[in-house]
Amino acid sequence: MRILSIMLPLFFVCCSISDATAGSIAERVKARGFVRCGSVERPGLASPGAQGRWTGLEVDVCRAVAAAVLGAPERIEYHAYETQKDFDAVRNQQDDIYFLTGSEIAKQKLAGKVLPGPTVFVESHAVMTPVNAAAQHLDDLAGNGICFMIGNPVERTLNAHFDSIHKEWFRRGFTEDEEMNDAYKVQSCHALAGEITTLASVRLDPGVNHLSSRILPETLAVFPVMAVTGTEDAQWSSIVAWTVHTLVSAERPETQWYAGGAGAMPISANELGLDKDWQQRVLTAVGNYGDIFERNVGKGSALEIDRGLNANNIDGGLLLGPFIE
Repeated sequence: MRILSIMLPLFFVCCSISDATAGSIAERVKARGFVRCGSVERPGLASPGAQGRWTGLEVDVCRAVAAAVLGAPERIEYHAYETQKDFDAVRNQQDDIYFLTGSEIAKQKLAGKVLPGPTVFVESHAVMTPVNAAAQHLDDLAGNGICFMIGNPVERTLNAHFDSIHKEWFRRGFTEDEEMNDAYKVQSCHALAGEITTLASVRLDPGVNHLSSRILPETLAVFPVMAVTGTEDAQWSSIVAWTVHTLVSAERPETQWYAGGAGAMPISANELGLDKDWQQRVLTAVGNYGDIFERNVGKGSALEIDRGLNANNIDGGLLLGPFIE
């Protein structure tokens, strides 16, 4: 009985400590004073700039959540997942928001650790050629040399495409990005394959031969980059999801059929611990999704990527958030 009387209080103390540790992420963020976000580095989506300041579409989404929860969009910490060890931040739930693809989740065996949230960017595999090349479409590259990174999923999608049209292509695989890009710029291969954000970044540097390039209109594969959260706090996952939905839905114009703009999907969300002005604060801080896209990867950026599949559903794209019909 004496042992039991000692152990019971210890048991309840341990439970209290465990509950405090696993408690509200929003409370931990407020106590810490900033939101932690991370992702694989991608041009226009998440890139380190001068003095360690990260910029990009995903970074702006992270800032939007900081505006919602802390009232200050600049109060974020952002870092890249480059190695297997870096992904321990996801496994150990060290960050608050992770921007991940399905392949990254599967490769790192994170399915039991994360909750996939809304899409923040529709990434794609594409192919780039010189502007003056004879090839106008992907099929025109049959029999030509295409540079790609060994181990990148783009090799599989290239194989699948040319198998589907019963044509061969000349494989030029590389293990180093810079070596591959240089080989393309001196035309050791006729085309360069990769993620569209990477290709748009590569074409900014014409190389010693001043090569001007264009991205072919066909895509090899399309896949979402998602705003992902840990599985331990449904309230926090809801805050992140509703923030992304606010950005997407606010781009819809007001019409007689449905609400639009800041009022497209009003969420008072008292149960989430957010005040009534949180959505307007988010939109004031970063703009709607269209604004974020244009300044980071669209026509207002150096990458000049078309909206394409990243357009709002009302304009024929894939992005669609809840709204009041």
